Amino acid sequence: MCDRKYAILGTGALGGFYGAKLQKAGLDVHFLLRSDYEHVSQYGLLIESKEGDFTLSQVNAYQYVEKMPQCDVVVVALKTTQNYLLPELLPPIVKDGGVVLVLQNGLGIEEEIAQIVGNVSIISGLCFLCSNKVGQGHIRHLDYGLITLGEYVPGYHSVGITDRMQQIADDFSSAGIAIELAEDLLLARWKKLVWNIPYNGLSVILNATTDELMADVYTCRLVEQLMFEVAAGANSYGRNIPDSFIQKMLDYTLKMKPYRTSMKIDYDACRPLEVEAIFGNPLRKARAAGINLLQISCIYDQLKFLDTKNQRQY
Repeated sequence: MCDRKYAILGTGALGGFYGAKLQKAGLDVHFLLRSDYEHVSQYGLLIESKEGDFTLSQVNAYQYVEKMPQCDVVVVALKTTQNYLLPELLPPIVKDGGVVLVLQNGLGIEEEIAQIVGNVSIISGLCFLCSNKVGQGHIRHLDYGLITLGEYVPGYHSVGITDRMQQIADDFSSAGIAIELAEDLLLARWKKLVWNIPYNGLSVILNATTDELMADVYTCRLVEQLMFEVAAGANSYGRNIPDSFIQKMLDYTLKMKPYRTSMKIDYDACRPLEVEAIFGNPLRKARAAGINLLQISCIYDQLKFLDTKNQRQY
């Protein structure tokens, strides 16, 4: 068993699930919690999963980052709307020469983190996971769970499969978490947007679950059109997303259990939406490369209106 120490920033549907799996496999994991701190400190974490339910009765739980040990790998599993906290959270706990593992959606996240911490490696994991937090310290895993890992370098040049990526992949694999290694992080991020942009956006605007979007001929067609527009954005940066990948995402979603996306859950709870990371940043990147993504721009404008209205009501 490795002696790498992991920190989880954001013990929710994603960070809580993967962190719990890592601890269950015997790794040294430390969890930062806010509202769930007292409950998890007393009762631990409960994971309901299609792969088997389990409870971690004792976890290393912390309410304040200053009380956490320095760790070899710091997993950022916060919503990107909370990234303004990272200058406070990251420097105290990531070891010099350690790894920041970013498990967040969107584009351009790594550039922001590189400005906060130096002398660390930044690796991103694109998570294809259906999981919800349903109560304090209680996470329900519905489907999938694959993580695609890629390493960041300035300019998003392809660096291939590095030793650091392989070490983390081995840790996650030992915990029963499916892993793919990507030689090109920027391509992997655009490919994740092929799913995130249509389903997250339309689920909020149309008040629909994934199965409802796929069951209607008009929304299904719109989903596909948005996917091809994401591919056009990727192509503006020299990254090719084949038609077969788009069909694969459509097929996956057809087989998926009915799912309320994370953005829809946030919207229903009147929490800020990850509009900028998932929609705004790709739009700006594409425009900088001379491409206008008109349908995605339309979705972005609607989400900005709904998000602002939702926050005012709250």
